[in-house]
Amino acid sequence: MLFEKTYGIDLGSSSVKVYSFFRNKSYMEKNMVASKGRRIIAMGNEAYEMFEKSPSDISVCSPMAFGMIANLELQEIVLYSMIRKIDHILGFGSVMYFTVPLDMTAVEKRAYFHVANGHWLRKNRVFMVEAPIADALAMGVDLEDPAGNMIVNIGAQSTEFSIITGGKIIISKKIPVGGRQLNESICTEIRKRYNLQIGTRTAKRLKMVMGRLSDQKKGVRKVVGIDSISGLPREEIISSYVVNDGIMNCVNEIGQEMKTFLERIPPQISYHIARQGIYITGGSTRLPYIDQYLASYTGFTFNLSDLYEKSAVTGLEKIIRNKDLRKWAVPVTQRKL
Repeated sequence: MLFEKTYGIDLGSSSVKVYSFFRNKSYMEKNMVASKGRRIIAMGNEAYEMFEKSPSDISVCSPMAFGMIANLELQEIVLYSMIRKIDHILGFGSVMYFTVPLDMTAVEKRAYFHVANGHWLRKNRVFMVEAPIADALAMGVDLEDPAGNMIVNIGAQSTEFSIITGGKIIISKKIPVGGRQLNESICTEIRKRYNLQIGTRTAKRLKMVMGRLSDQKKGVRKVVGIDSISGLPREEIISSYVVNDGIMNCVNEIGQEMKTFLERIPPQISYHIARQGIYITGGSTRLPYIDQYLASYTGFTFNLSDLYEKSAVTGLEKIIRNKDLRKWAVPVTQRKL
């Protein structure tokens, strides 16, 4: 372990997080690629700066969709470029720990294997850690607790609920609602109220600056968008109430799905979760007061992680640095697939 390069990798729909054991540091970049035909123009944060600003012949997209790899070749290029920035090596003969979704098919497992052993990255050993396990380790949850704990991760494109009991995930559910859907809901609400079309990046800024699920305060912001009728640029003053209405459409959906999920679990586990609280993490939990709003909606208390989108990669860091925790990492080889 002292001489080989070891990495903990969390491939997210919004950003890629990489922990380097050699440097004992975590790195994060946007999971974006800008391409023109077959030619790569920009990657990572540089590609994100081009998002929604590029001409029609340049495509800017994420290789991940709803927490799964959608474009294998582009995802490998993004990961390769990050590793080159971190350690300036070619990515051969390393050990890579990936956080992966639950209930993956053999094809989906093969995709993660080929990301680490494709054209640019080769001869790397691959270990897979289920994402809720990594989140739980990062938040200090006792995985062996027989009473059960609930982990909720609200990510960029999806939200995942999981119950961990006795070291195993007994029930899990993923819904296609996350930060990107929140941004799109704000765009829709502003288009309905003001006849103004704005980009999702503008909606994200409004969400973080004006979004208040509890303790709402009246506020306004000036934004520039495209008039839905004339098609010309126009300035408009946006009220915080409109932004919050867009946010609540999605957060209420998450809360309703959470209540339905809690009704499925055994009552003795539900009782313990009610006493212990639900552990909540993910990049979209940066939204102010989201834990208090969900608590009032579901009737359960919440333990909000301050790691946000870095919780999974922090869990991988603990697994890499602690031999006793490596039992949660499953080795994957091409032969097994």
